[in-house]
Amino acid sequence: MQVFGPLYDRALRWASHPRAPTYLTVLSFIEAIIFPVMPEVMLAPMCVAQPKRGWWFATLSLAGSMVGAMVGYALGHFAFEAIKPLLAMMGMLPGIEAGIATVQAKMAESPWAVFWFLVLGGFMPIPMKVFTWASGIVGVPLLPYFLSMLVGRGKRVYLLAAAIRFGGARAAEALRRWIEPLGWVATALVAAVVAWLVWRAKFA
Repeated sequence: MQVFGPLYDRALRWASHPRAPTYLTVLSFIEAIIFPVMPEVMLAPMCVAQPKRGWWFATLSLAGSMVGAMVGYALGHFAFEAIKPLLAMMGMLPGIEAGIATVQAKMAESPWAVFWFLVLGGFMPIPMKVFTWASGIVGVPLLPYFLSMLVGRGKRVYLLAAAIRFGGARAAEALRRWIEPLGWVATALVAAVVAWLVWRAKFA
């Protein structure tokens, strides 16, 4: 069953639209809160089509992600209990609760321990929304939270823009060829990490 390939192809169609920069910004915003498809799948073909604007596209994606990160934080902080049933129905609740346990453990060390954890988390195949919601629920101080999201997501989009800028169309073709196995590997990694976090929260 192919799941990630069709999602990638849809993102490619969005990338060729005249309003693609707007779509990329909106996709990055929504992904930080709830959407399952990472904005990099749209950013990559946009950088291939207009390599000289790749840095600008990466900046738009980062800006959308940062606004989404703040909204996700606010929703986690103020509305988590109210929308728990909805998150459970969408299958997001176990991941968020596991993230909460981990962020709480880091908070017990220091706010800057959370910073480094979230910076590393921004480069892992774990959905950004797990960290944004969990940080708001736990009440991570805003300064280390904001900086960690900026660094964690920033390095992803700018490294991708650089790879496309210097790797050209071959980089995008390789991404399309491997998107399905990479998607399933990332999903398996997420499931494994969530299971480990749940186990750690219960038995550590």
